[in-house]
Amino acid sequence: MKKMKFILLIIIALCTVTGFSQNKKAKKKADKDTHIFRYEIECAGVGTAGTYVVKVWSYSKKPFVAFDQAKKNAVHGILFKGFPASNACRQAQRPIANPGVEQEQAEFFRHFFRDGGEYLKYINASGNSARETIKVGKEYKVSAIISVAKDQLRKDLETAGIIKELSSGF
Repeated sequence: MKKMKFILLIIIALCTVTGFSQNKKAKKKADKDTHIFRYEIECAGVGTAGTYVVKVWSYSKKPFVAFDQAKKNAVHGILFKGFPASNACRQAQRPIANPGVEQEQAEFFRHFFRDGGEYLKYINASGNSARETIKVGKEYKVSAIISVAKDQLRKDLETAGIIKELSSGF
C-alpha cells in the first residue's frame, strides 16, 4: 500500500512538472513570436494627458499568452509603428522613435522588452472585460485595451540617449 502511494505521488509530481514545462514552453514560443512583433494596433480612445489608449490585437496558440504579449506589443507599437486615425481618435499618431533605432539599439530593446522588463512601467492594461478572442486557424487573435504613458516613455528614452530629444532637430 505504501509503495502504491509512493508511485502515485511520483506520477502526480511528474504531471505537475510536465504541465509547468508546457506553460513555460508556450511562453517561450510566444516570446519568440513577439520578438518579430506580429500584431495590429489602433486607437481605442482618448486617455489622460501624456498617454495613448490603444487596442492591440496579438496572436498566439494560447489566448492567455496573447494577452500577456499584447502589453509588449502596445509599447512596441507606440515606439515603432504609431497608429492611424479612427473613429476613436481624430488624428493619426506617428511613432516615437525613428525606424532604424530598433536595430541600432537592439541590445537595449532586447533587455527592455524581456519578461518583467522596463516596458511594464509604461503600461496600464484594463481587466479581462477588455479582451476579445477570435479563433483564427490554429491560433487565437486576442485584443487588449492598453494605456501607454507615451510622454514618460519618450522622456526616459531621451534621457538614456536611445532617441533624440524633440528640440534637438533632425
